[in-house]
Amino acid sequence: MASQVSKVSEFRWLKLSPPQILVIGFAVIILIGALLLMLPVSHVPGHSISFLDALFTSTSATCVTGLVVKDTGTFFTTFGQIVIMLLIQVGGLGFMSMATLFALVFRRRISLRERLVLQEAMNQSSMEGIVRLIRSVLIYSLVIEACAAVLLTFRWAFDMPLGRAAFFGVFHAVSMFNNAGFDLFGEYRSLTGYADDPVVNIVVMFLIVSGGIGFIVMSDIMDYRHKRRLSLHSKVVLSMTAALIVIGALVLFIFEFTNPRTMGSLGLGGKIWTALFQSVTPRTAGANTLDMTGLRQASQFFIVILMFIGASPGSTGGGIKTTTFTIMIGAVIAMLRGRDDIVLFRYRLAQERVFKALTITLLALLLIVAVSMVLSTTEDAPFLNLLFETTSAFATVGLSLGLTPDLSMAGKILICLTMFAGRLGVLTLAYALGPKKGKELYRYPEGKMIIG
Repeated sequence: MASQVSKVSEFRWLKLSPPQILVIGFAVIILIGALLLMLPVSHVPGHSISFLDALFTSTSATCVTGLVVKDTGTFFTTFGQIVIMLLIQVGGLGFMSMATLFALVFRRRISLRERLVLQEAMNQSSMEGIVRLIRSVLIYSLVIEACAAVLLTFRWAFDMPLGRAAFFGVFHAVSMFNNAGFDLFGEYRSLTGYADDPVVNIVVMFLIVSGGIGFIVMSDIMDYRHKRRLSLHSKVVLSMTAALIVIGALVLFIFEFTNPRTMGSLGLGGKIWTALFQSVTPRTAGANTLDMTGLRQASQFFIVILMFIGASPGSTGGGIKTTTFTIMIGAVIAMLRGRDDIVLFRYRLAQERVFKALTITLLALLLIVAVSMVLSTTEDAPFLNLLFETTSAFATVGLSLGLTPDLSMAGKILICLTMFAGRLGVLTLAYALGPKKGKELYRYPEGKMIIG
């Protein structure tokens, strides 16, 4: 017994907390991806890629962002594009989810420590049913991606050879479901050639929304016919997602209706499709059917707000999340009405949730402001462009005003770190760098302070 205790203490330094495992795991995957993208087989002959550009591309793919310094469709070969697609899949579903897939295939038991890491990765409050949730996540994801790939293949078969259309279908299904925003159309065009195409718009928007609402909500919806009820989390996510899409589409439709560089040349149907698409994509997909640089500044700043809010917890997207934003709005309403509790769908929220939402929002704001200020000294660009790029990186969106390819070395490193922090989450990163302490056994006397 004594020898076992000494053995445990001897290797105690090797033990890592779940947040630290996630940070190290993502960092290792990014490094492997960068090395693969540097191989001559990954890019077209006559071109080369520096380690920093390969690292940037790998980080963007693994963190499902979509910001690029080298055009994915023209610079990388099919092998390089497959590497990027695999990085997107692993980064979107999480490396622990992919490891669980192999464990389930080979019928290996999931250990307690692995369940703890999965709990942290999926942002769950307990380990109960975590393996069952991961199994559902993998099934739903692969089925949705496969169906979307088939539909996109049939659509693009009218525009290109069938083999190329099939590869485009698979790549974009994976990219859009995981909210990555990478595309293969070349010259940073994204989906601008399909601005008024109903098939491409509907399929891609469905992929973005289904990947962005979160796997917990997806599982809840699939089980609805048996349970006949949705959890509070699912109700909040679905209602806030719908509200943001509708409000976003209306605002962008009004701002861009007469803009000759964006919607001005489109018919009414095209304007509606583009307004809807550009309302969905900042929630962290990164694809676009309008030229981002042609948008009015009001529209660009509004998109910054949508990107900051982002997707939902347990999803492939980033941002502060819809639930965090809902709690912050609820706190404001409760304060204005003189109430002590935040009530959503007849449920009272614990004070701990409010503190967590406030912490996430404030840390995200501080990070974005700090990075934007530093970039304003290293890059020669308007501040709104820098703020747009920084928010896009943090929220793992991938929308750009054309600044990314021209970033300096310092700018690329800073955006890489911002994407990494955004994908893992500011709280997870904070816990990994400094694990949280236990609860204090005492409380200080209450003090009074004037606010407002």
